[in-house]
Formats: sequence, structure tokens, C-alpha cells
Amino acid sequence: MITIQLQCRHCQSHNLVRNGFAPNGKQKFLCKDCRRQSRENPSTNAYPQERRDEILRAYEERSSLRGLTRTFGVARSTVSGWIKKSNCLAAT
Repeated sequence: MITIQLQCRHCQSHNLVRNGFAPNGKQKFLCKDCRRQSRENPSTNAYPQERRDEILRAYEERSSLRGLTRTFGVARSTVSGWIKKSNCLAAT
């Protein structure tokens, strides 16, 4: 039998207990020392760069933010942030 020793990502303690499941089905853990929660193998929630570029190109072709939300299923605030970042990068 193989035993995997987990440690807290925040305080590096080995004093972890299972604490339910995340909505995506992954096991959650609670550190008894720092009282913070984490998952065993966390994944990023970021959109791939190709998907961002596709959405920004659609915006440049005069699509509205609400239209992009309906078409791509991305929140307006997310697209607005991407637009602001791309304008800041283009200005420099």
C-alpha cells in the first residue's frame, strides 16, 4: 500500500484532514494548524490565451459585451478586464 504524505500549501504543515469535496468533485483538505482549505491537485480557472484572443477579436469586430456574454459564455466583467489590459499593453 502506498501512502502519500500531503502538506499544507500555505504553512507546510502535515496536519491535514479531509473536508468534503469541491464542486468539480476534487477532495478538499483543511489544515488544522493554519485553518485554511485547499485541494490536492488544484487547477487554474484561467481561460487559455487562444480563447481570449478569439473573444477579443470578436469584440474588435464590433460585437457588444452582452453579445459576447451570450455567444461565448464569459462574464462581461471578465471581458472588460481583458479589454482594459489589452489597451494598456497597446499604449505602452
